[in-house]
Amino acid sequence: MKITGINVRQVEVPLIEPFRISLGVITHSKSAIVSVETDEGLVGYGEGAPGILITGETLAGTAECIRAFERDLIGVDPTDLEKVYWILDRAAAHAPCGKTAIDMACYDLLGKKAGLPVYKLLGGNQNYMDTDITVGIDAPEVMAEKAKKHVEAGFDTIKTKVGTSFDEDIARIKAIREAIGDDVKIRIDANQAWNAKEAVRLIERLNEYDLELVEQPVAYHDIAGLEYVTKHSIVPIMSDESCFNSKDALRLVERRAVDYLNIKLMKCGGIREALKINAICEAAGIECMLGCMAEESNLGITAAASLGAATKNITRADLDATFSLTDLPFKGGMYVQNTKSLVLPEEPGFGFIGFED
Repeated sequence: MKITGINVRQVEVPLIEPFRISLGVITHSKSAIVSVETDEGLVGYGEGAPGILITGETLAGTAECIRAFERDLIGVDPTDLEKVYWILDRAAAHAPCGKTAIDMACYDLLGKKAGLPVYKLLGGNQNYMDTDITVGIDAPEVMAEKAKKHVEAGFDTIKTKVGTSFDEDIARIKAIREAIGDDVKIRIDANQAWNAKEAVRLIERLNEYDLELVEQPVAYHDIAGLEYVTKHSIVPIMSDESCFNSKDALRLVERRAVDYLNIKLMKCGGIREALKINAICEAAGIECMLGCMAEESNLGITAAASLGAATKNITRADLDATFSLTDLPFKGGMYVQNTKSLVLPEEPGFGFIGFED
């Protein structure tokens, strides 16, 4: 099989409501959806969803990067995943979202060629992934009401954004815990909002409301600070923005700077690199979570859920982006069961069909 062409389409879908984190406000899902065509008539689909607040990439830049990749990929067998990886590595520094789109499409083609769903190709541990659901920054009473509705709908883990001020964050978590009761897990994400000593002090206060974990408490580059927080916090600490790729994961693991690690395909450049991150963490006894960008559609979520379902060391998921969209731009892929379970299709590849009319 040979690649004969790569098409890219820029898609923007409004969120149901603006989503606020400590770094800024997100109002739309913006992604570059690719179709990789082959001489055998098979087409693979992928998505690059740049989150400018996290990766620094834009939609236009991601689309242009994918077009640049096409020049080097014409005539290449898309199921030669190792070859594709190194072609992308040479073609562009960083650019994880554009690389993810191509990587995802190639895995889709590999599944179609093999006649197997991707989650089975990746390990087949199970065919679904349970996700949490995230509450963005708002007034405490508003966040508490949203969390309560999510729990009533069937979610058993609430992830909530924090990172404005100590008093506000404490009020938020207090209100959420009182609204949802004691049996629901709360994980919080500061998105780099604190310094190390602030984080330790605030986490101790916030844990009065029984936290499962704290995600990215300090700036992404402050590995020493992250290590300090992990060593001094009674609540497990998870990295997100501090880990983009397997080299970052190795650095964090060597320093025992985290208790858990959040993998996002759009940060690391696709499934191949995500598998390396997970393997490093598994060898070190560190469990992983699969996360997503708020900008992702059901394409990116399907790929991430396929990886999470397939591998035992990925024990948590924050794959709730599609719940916030006013519309799904693409047919096929995962479907939701029992409110929180993302179930993978049994069709070959990711089960993608095509754009909604």
